[in-house]
Amino acid sequence: MADAKTETKKPGLMTVLRSLGQAKTGYMLLFGFAAGLPYALVLGTLYAWLSDSGEIDLETMGVFSLIGLAYAFKFLWSPALDRVDIPGLRKLGKRKQWIVTAQVVIGAALVSLSFIAPSNETIGIFSLLAGLAAFASATQDVVIDAWRVDVADEIATIDILSTVYQMGYRVAALVGGALALFMAERTDWPTVYLSMGAIMLVVGIAGLWAPDAEVGATLTRDDEDRTDPHGLRVTGQIVPRVRAYALGAVGVLWGWALITVGVFMVRSLTSNPEARPDSVAFISTMGPLIVVATVVIPALIAAWLVRVQRGGQHVIPATFDGSEPTTQTGKSLSPYAATSTGDRIMDHLYRALILPLTDLVGRLGWAIIIVLALVLTYRITDAIWGSFAYPFYLGELEYTKDEVAVASKFFGVGALVLGLAVGGYMLSVIGRMLTLTLGAFLAAITNLLYADLAIGGTRVQAFSDTVGFTRLVSAMGGDDRLATLMMAIAGENIAVGIAGAAFVAYLSSIVAKGYSAVQYALLSSLTLLVGTLGRGALGQMIEEQGYFHVFILTTLIGMFAVVLCIVEWVRQSRSGQAQNAPPPDPDAVAAE
Repeated sequence: MADAKTETKKPGLMTVLRSLGQAKTGYMLLFGFAAGLPYALVLGTLYAWLSDSGEIDLETMGVFSLIGLAYAFKFLWSPALDRVDIPGLRKLGKRKQWIVTAQVVIGAALVSLSFIAPSNETIGIFSLLAGLAAFASATQDVVIDAWRVDVADEIATIDILSTVYQMGYRVAALVGGALALFMAERTDWPTVYLSMGAIMLVVGIAGLWAPDAEVGATLTRDDEDRTDPHGLRVTGQIVPRVRAYALGAVGVLWGWALITVGVFMVRSLTSNPEARPDSVAFISTMGPLIVVATVVIPALIAAWLVRVQRGGQHVIPATFDGSEPTTQTGKSLSPYAATSTGDRIMDHLYRALILPLTDLVGRLGWAIIIVLALVLTYRITDAIWGSFAYPFYLGELEYTKDEVAVASKFFGVGALVLGLAVGGYMLSVIGRMLTLTLGAFLAAITNLLYADLAIGGTRVQAFSDTVGFTRLVSAMGGDDRLATLMMAIAGENIAVGIAGAAFVAYLSSIVAKGYSAVQYALLSSLTLLVGTLGRGALGQMIEEQGYFHVFILTTLIGMFAVVLCIVEWVRQSRSGQAQNAPPPDPDAVAAE
């Protein structure tokens, strides 16, 4: 036990410095940039191009926001990314084959967009290409998250990789946002998207040399045990009949969710404006049902499977008629052998859909309730508030667009990257759970900076004056009001950066290698969906009570996340889990 703890001790500054020189860390930065660039271009900057065209109305632009559903529901196709290989590309690696393909598709879609002028005649093909880029981008996100978990080791730890990933992502947001607008002002939009598409293609080519996790070992194992590659037909495993029932139930639920989202997208992109479904109503009504159908009920089924297997019920026995069975296909000694193509297909589907859930539930037990509650609440404050930032700055506080651009886009992004760097250092020096808890506290308490702005900002301005920040901003051409806004944004963004680094590292640490694509996609999608669902209620509260009371509420919600962090910290300590333990490996656990 002591040896295990030694292997997972906090790495310290020298290990951090060594990790920054590793190829894995460099590619993580590159992949983070590749993940953030298409998101900024497709769900943000593209609207500026449509506005400049002068032919696309606001209602049609609103339909483009539905492309963002690909990110919210990306977990629906994550099982395929865990198990399906692209013909001819498997030798690249389990994850790299999808990462490189997605990046090339994104680059090709962006380049293709550069040759199309948006108009009422071309909006169909334009939206199709934008949707393709968004789908490939969401797919890339799933696989990059899984790659990060799979390649993490004692030097390039999951904490460091998570921090570097977010740094790349935030830099890409600046490139795809502010820099793209700057380029468009001096050239034109086709040049912007042609350049960005070329960057994605270069990244895709560079990704060919990225390291991957034990590709050769995986291939060898599959070749040696083609009859039962997942170990589902050996003694102690659930009998095929019960597994078939569980797979059928979960398959129907996930199939319904995929069809529901697909039909909604088709109707939204092809119908007349009067016949288009309401996207807000769809997310608020169908969103929770989709979560229940794809997460809650499958998790309950997985919990039942874990319980009956541990209790020795509905499992394959050790002997039949006094003889030890074999699971090899075509052998008659075991009635549970995979003797047909249908049996093997069922095993593959069960491995893709059910085993990621049984692994998560089996490892965490009742603690999964704590984990899910933490996932749902940790980022809810900034996820909900983000939609109302610009109305608050421009409408309530009456800052100009230039002032908001300087404070939020340029200075704010710099503060966020600083927060990520500080968070990454804290993860390595003081540990994951303490950083997670402090990040939650700081992210919550900095909402009070905006509460002060809502009632005049006297306290924030006084602090800015005291530390000399107001004088610095004035020397650069700003005024007292701009310094106050920049100080508030800096405080929040540094806190969000620390919290973001800790949260991604925490999520990456609780998913298992081998199941990382499905498990991480499920958990991260829950965070995004809850923020979306809460915006309607928050908007109503702003209308009725004003911004000050909203910021007090978001602070209190954030404190609830702090309490959950402490509870999870205690749970991990009692279970003997080391502070900076790497992601679990189900194969290693099984071997022990």
